[in-house]
Amino acid sequence: MASNVCIFHRYKGEGIVPASPEVVWKCLKPEAGGLRTKWDQNVKEFEVIETISETVSICRTASPSAFMKIISPRDFIDVVLIKWYDDGTIASSATNVEHPLCPPQPGYVRGLNYPCGCFCIPVPGEPDKTQLLSLFQTDLGGYLPQNVVDSFFPSNMSGFYSNLAKATKPVSDH
Repeated sequence: MASNVCIFHRYKGEGIVPASPEVVWKCLKPEAGGLRTKWDQNVKEFEVIETISETVSICRTASPSAFMKIISPRDFIDVVLIKWYDDGTIASSATNVEHPLCPPQPGYVRGLNYPCGCFCIPVPGEPDKTQLLSLFQTDLGGYLPQNVVDSFFPSNMSGFYSNLAKATKPVSDH
């Protein structure tokens, strides 16, 4: 008897980004035509499949091949919730979902995001700094050796924070 085995990995990233939460959010905001595809090396394409409300949408994120092309291009379909808190925190939370308007795409392995998110948290007394907390729980799908996944994610998250800090500079200057 075959069983469905789901292997997902949990990762947490945390750092201070030298920009206000609003600027960091402009770079992270899950929107078609947004800044994320310009600076995030792991986001090749981003599209909104369906807008449910002002704060909830169904989105498709596609990533390029990675890790010397050992990891094939992936795509992920997620329901995304955006929330603003009274203390100035901006959160984007997501989890995988299936959607009839977005069946598996040729050339992509369908990955799954389990509950995950990014939190842009104001740093008290420092309006031009943001504490960014990222939580990822991802099943990349396909057949990847565990050591490849374990090697890829930590360096990938480090690059994410470094590239985000660089991306906020021109946004902050405007």
